[in-house]
Amino acid sequence: MDKFRDIRAYRTGWILPFCDFLIQFPILKLLAWRTTDGIRLGYLGDRKQIEADIKHGAFFLTNHRDIVMDSAWLSYLLRCRYFIRPFIGIGNNLFAVKLIEWFVRFNRCFVVKRNAGAHAQLENARHLSAYIRHLRENGKSIWLAQREGRAKDSNDLTQPGVLHMLTIDFEQQNRPVEEFFDFVKALNICPVSLSYEYDPCDYLKATEMQLKRDNPRWRKSKRDDVISMRTGIRGWKGHVVYRLTPSINHDIDEMLAKFPYYKGLPIKDQIDHLCFIIDQHIFKGYEIFPRGTEFDTYIESRLALIDIPNKDEAFLREKLYEMYKFPEINHRKSLEFNV
Repeated sequence: MDKFRDIRAYRTGWILPFCDFLIQFPILKLLAWRTTDGIRLGYLGDRKQIEADIKHGAFFLTNHRDIVMDSAWLSYLLRCRYFIRPFIGIGNNLFAVKLIEWFVRFNRCFVVKRNAGAHAQLENARHLSAYIRHLRENGKSIWLAQREGRAKDSNDLTQPGVLHMLTIDFEQQNRPVEEFFDFVKALNICPVSLSYEYDPCDYLKATEMQLKRDNPRWRKSKRDDVISMRTGIRGWKGHVVYRLTPSINHDIDEMLAKFPYYKGLPIKDQIDHLCFIIDQHIFKGYEIFPRGTEFDTYIESRLALIDIPNKDEAFLREKLYEMYKFPEINHRKSLEFNV
């Protein structure tokens, strides 16, 4: 019996590489040509060390800008350069129609169940964590965003809940707290920074921020998700840079060599330390794009696309600028830390 049947990626055998090289790759190349000024895979630090870290499978944890293209292009780049095609976590809130779920699960995507009650959410987290562990134990690579949903303001902070989900089995096994970091190291988390010169969904994100400000109970509809997916795929992005960073296992070893007592901290505190390490990797890996005076014209053009009742132009303009400033601010601050 397949205990992961409800969430796992579908088995495809020889169909997957056939679809990659004859269908998906040409489509991704066409999208790159039509919607970007080029997509580049870079490295933060020693390239040989990073290549050694990912050689036998890794857990690629990234910041999140676009629903579809973030994972699609990273998978394409890793496949072309290293013949690595990670399994990809996709929230079930994006399955507006059954055909979408069928299609993505045939393309190495597994289901992240959301929008459930507290008890069901806990069981879903355990189930998903077990599946991810199963993949890693078999040497498979995985992609997952550092948070549930995209950071609308581009202030990319790893949600502790993601690491709690990944390690939820630890406490269930009644293992001593001193073994927690070793449990995490088995995942081989390799953070990845992704940077878009222009975010095609920026005006949609700003719109959501005002709608939530004006009505805290406002929620996106499935139609909104479809619009975001379509806009992210078709919209102009300028230069796109993915930057691989070393495994956090090195940071864990260095941290424990300096502060061995960290092993005895409560799990919550250990997770907070891990989130900080992951954040610094992502922040340092950002590509910082120059912004000239023409950028003000760009912001005004995006503002003009927003059509909602009680449109607050001052608020929306501030949020649009904020999206592009936060990566610069976080990158600059990250250089002050020796992580």
